[in-house]
Amino acid sequence: MKKKSLPLSDVYRLLEPGPVVLLSTHYKGVEDVMTMSWHTMLDFEPPLIGCVVSNRDYSFNLLKGSKQCVINIPTVELSKMIVGCGNTSGKEVDKFKKFKITRSAASKVKAPLIDDCFANLECQVVDMKMANKYNFFVLKVVKAWIDARSAQSKNPATLHHRGKGIFMVAGESIKLPSKMK
Repeated sequence: MKKKSLPLSDVYRLLEPGPVVLLSTHYKGVEDVMTMSWHTMLDFEPPLIGCVVSNRDYSFNLLKGSKQCVINIPTVELSKMIVGCGNTSGKEVDKFKKFKITRSAASKVKAPLIDDCFANLECQVVDMKMANKYNFFVLKVVKAWIDARSAQSKNPATLHHRGKGIFMVAGESIKLPSKMK
């Protein structure tokens, strides 16, 4: 197999870990929602998630100040909302109004659940040691919600960011031998 050099700036496009999510935050009466694709599972129980929220994002200081958020998991049907939220700043625009995002109160955190999403993870920040240097937060999921009525909850058609405005939709699920059940 012949290989060619790949620019280091494109490495992230090979390892994007999971679906694009909408991160909602609330701090001192201000709410925001941002599109986020840089996240990864760190542990199973309790569920720990690592995520990158750039210090250039309006949500960075809201998350840092409140130490809580909701990771809302949308399906491909919300792609216009996802891209719209990613291409605007909460500093200038009320994204909830502009994109007609339906929200409701969470049970354990002040950040809102986004009702349009098929799943919502209420999270508390448990580690910010790398937030100032790497914009990396460790979140503990304290409550999880899923739309039981939705056929999407078992095989969601989620968006995955490939970089530079390119996305792919989660494909077919297959079952392979595994020791885990």
